[in-house]
Amino acid sequence: MAESDQIVVYGATWCPDCRRAKQFFGEQRIQYQWVDVEQDEKAMAYVESVNQGRRIIPTIVFPDGSILVEPSNAQLAEKLGLVVRASRSFYDVIIVGAGPAGLTAALYTAREGLDTLVIERGAPGGQAGVTQIIDNFPGFDTGISGEEFARRLTNQARRFGVEILTASEVVELRENGNYREVKIGEDGPCCCALAVLIATGARYRRLGVPGEDDLIGINVHFCATCDGAFYKGKEVLVIGGGNSAFEEGLFLTRFASRVTILVRGAQPRASRILQDKVAGHKAMRVVTNHTVREFIRGDGRLRAVRVRDETTGREEEWHPDGVFVFVGMSPNSEFLPPEIERDAHGFVVTDRTLQTSMTGVFAAGDVRAGATAQAASAAGEGATAALMIRQYLQATFGRV
Repeated sequence: MAESDQIVVYGATWCPDCRRAKQFFGEQRIQYQWVDVEQDEKAMAYVESVNQGRRIIPTIVFPDGSILVEPSNAQLAEKLGLVVRASRSFYDVIIVGAGPAGLTAALYTAREGLDTLVIERGAPGGQAGVTQIIDNFPGFDTGISGEEFARRLTNQARRFGVEILTASEVVELRENGNYREVKIGEDGPCCCALAVLIATGARYRRLGVPGEDDLIGINVHFCATCDGAFYKGKEVLVIGGGNSAFEEGLFLTRFASRVTILVRGAQPRASRILQDKVAGHKAMRVVTNHTVREFIRGDGRLRAVRVRDETTGREEEWHPDGVFVFVGMSPNSEFLPPEIERDAHGFVVTDRTLQTSMTGVFAAGDVRAGATAQAASAAGEGATAALMIRQYLQATFGRV
């Protein structure tokens, strides 16, 4: 095959390990080229040639010519040079999550002289990092791309000595006397701290309709920045009526020939400026009072979307090439112990100091009950949490 200056992933749509590798690259915001070996005979022959005649996928080729076959996430992280292991086992503060809340808190605690570790399962920046453009964050009068915003915030935190782990997932949080411990990965180490901040944010909620689970990562997606490029010259369906759906829909027009936004209610909830941008785009349309009833598969891919007109009750099949779902958020709080109170939707409940029901554990940003899901407010909560942690450490340990 021809040489590429980009990572090339050879795989197939039905392959779960291929979907996992693609998700890993997407979470880390690593650009790659996808080649479906079932649609490309030369690609299949190449995979066989580098695997001694065997058809093993994913086969991933890197720009330096090296090849990984069926790699684990840990192997991918090592190949990419990601920092996935903490330099020591004890810190003053451990922050779980590297979005605006977590990174802002980290730079505040580090400036106070507190040894701070940030652990992030994806790439620094959180949801803000994969946003096309952030134009409502104070100080950026012409807006800033999510990727650039994440890069600057990460660099700022590191400048103050914050240690950041990426591609690392906290699977357990527990008490040990006055200390708080987090376990990194199912077979990974534990790190201990005097205080922990939960800033894991939230993820896009699924529709929960038949066929959805089987098509996630194939033709059903939750990140336009990650997967939009696969739909160059094709038609896509965006589901949702809020700011995220309209922002991501606008971004998808960079690639797709046609973008349809499906809204459940009679009116979108997106801001007026976003609605006006969409209305003025010739490649976009908005359909209200419609819901998705089912994703219909065929040959392992999306064949059709069964849609219901809620006004008339009529159902029909639509045939987009891909679907992007933005219908609200679910908190990333599953790893937390039952001692930490959550509301009916799983968001973490805090007091006025942002401390949870577990002493020494705080929460900030989109994972917290009552958060506003805005980058600016998340950063503000991160700063507030850092100051509250400082007060806690002073009162409990005489630190700072």
